[in-house]
Amino acid sequence: MIADFRSLLLVPADSPARIAGALASGADALILDLDDMVASEHRSKARQAAANTLMRLRHNGDAPLLFVRISSLDSDQLNPDLAAVMGHGPDAIILPKARGGADVEQLATLLLAHETDHGLPAGSTRILPLVTDTGAAMFGLSTYAGCSPRLLAVAWSAEDLASDIGADDTREDNGDWSAPFAMARNLALYAAAHAGVPAIDTLFRDFGDRTGLRHEAMRAEADGFCAKIAVHPDQIGILNQVFTPHGEKLDRANVLIAAFAASPHATHVSIEGRVYDKAQWARAQLLVARARRGQS
Repeated sequence: MIADFRSLLLVPADSPARIAGALASGADALILDLDDMVASEHRSKARQAAANTLMRLRHNGDAPLLFVRISSLDSDQLNPDLAAVMGHGPDAIILPKARGGADVEQLATLLLAHETDHGLPAGSTRILPLVTDTGAAMFGLSTYAGCSPRLLAVAWSAEDLASDIGADDTREDNGDWSAPFAMARNLALYAAAHAGVPAIDTLFRDFGDRTGLRHEAMRAEADGFCAKIAVHPDQIGILNQVFTPHGEKLDRANVLIAAFAASPHATHVSIEGRVYDKAQWARAQLLVARARRGQS
C-alpha cells in the first residue's frame, strides 16, 4: 500500500450515522476509532461495530482505506481491540501514545500473530503511529527509522500532548500553534523524513472555519506533510484539494519518474544539473499517486 491518501477522517466506531457520513465524504481513509471518541462503557459495542464495518466494506472497491485506532500498548483494552478487528483485515492500525520504534516493533509482533491466525498475508496490516502524544515521546522520534516495514507514515497530534504536559491551550491568540506544539509538529515532520515515510498533519478542530482549515492545510502541504486528519466530513473537500499535487510540482515529479524509468538500475539521476536519488523518486511516485486519486 502506497500512502497516497490526502485526507483521513476520524469517526467513532460505534456511530453508524457518522460512519455513513464519512463514507459519503470522499475521504481517502476512514479511521474507525476505538479510543478517545468512544466512552468506556461503549467499548465492546464499538469493537463489534468496527468489525461489522470492516466486514461489510472489505471487498468494496469503492470504499476508502480502512484504518482502526486502537488503545495504547500499555492499555488492558489493546488485546480485545485487536481480537475484534484483525480477522477482517484493516489496512492499517493507528497506534496512539507511541513512544518510539520499539512500540511499532512490539505491535508488529502482535499483528503477525493475528495475521497468521486469520490466514492474512504476513505484513499486510500497516502501522501508523501517533508520535507526539506525550512529552516522553519527543525523545523517541529518531527511532522510527528502520523500525519495521509495516510503518506506513507518522502522524502528530496535540490534544493528548497538551494533557500530558499540562498546557492550558495549544494555540496562540492568532490561531498559530504555541511554541511546544509547533516544536512537536516540526519534530514529527523530521522524524517522518528520517524514517523515509510520509508525515500526516493533525486535525483542525473548528470544522466550521473553512478559511482557517484551508490556511493550515496549505501551510502543512508547503512544509512537507502529505495529508491531514479530519474530524468532520465537511473538511474533506478542502483537504483533498489542497493535498492533490498539481502544476509545476507534479510536472517535476513526472520528469523524475521518467528519468529513473529510463535508467532502471541507477541509484541517482541528473536532471538539468541537479542530482536526484531514490528517496526523491519515491516521493515523486507518491505525488503522482495522490494526483491520480484526485482525478478519479
